[in-house]
Amino acid sequence: MKKDIVLVMSVSLLQEDQVLLIQENKPLVRDTWNFPGGRIEPGEAILEAARREVREETGYEAELTGTTGVYHFLSSLNHHVIMFHFTGQVVGGSLQWATDEIQDGRWVPMSDVFEDHCMVFRDPVVMRQIVENLKNGVLHPLTLFNPASLISTLM
Repeated sequence: MKKDIVLVMSVSLLQEDQVLLIQENKPLVRDTWNFPGGRIEPGEAILEAARREVREETGYEAELTGTTGVYHFLSSLNHHVIMFHFTGQVVGGSLQWATDEIQDGRWVPMSDVFEDHCMVFRDPVVMRQIVENLKNGVLHPLTLFNPASLISTLM
């Protein structure tokens, strides 16, 4: 059986030396921890999808500041996933969980992300790669994600 590729994105909201982690409430991944994020909708720009998912899941307005990269993996739900991961900071809004999707959230010191052994991560291998990139300052500029309208004006 052929598996489709799922395009998703996630965002590490950073505040001082802390990152926001959310606890999933969706049936197949309930109780697992992750970064805010989700699927990119058809026709949606990647950066806009990232801002939308942060707003929908946390109530925060986010300014995206960089990317740790693009990750390809087999998810905990057995999907082939291509994930774009961004960094960002809160610039507005107020904390409100989308309770149908999120049951809890926590600002966690970056150095402690994998120290709480009660936290079960949704896709731990990928999350470790992202956290290591964050700790080591491996960030790339958002200009890697040029909007299609900008590209068409250059042609």
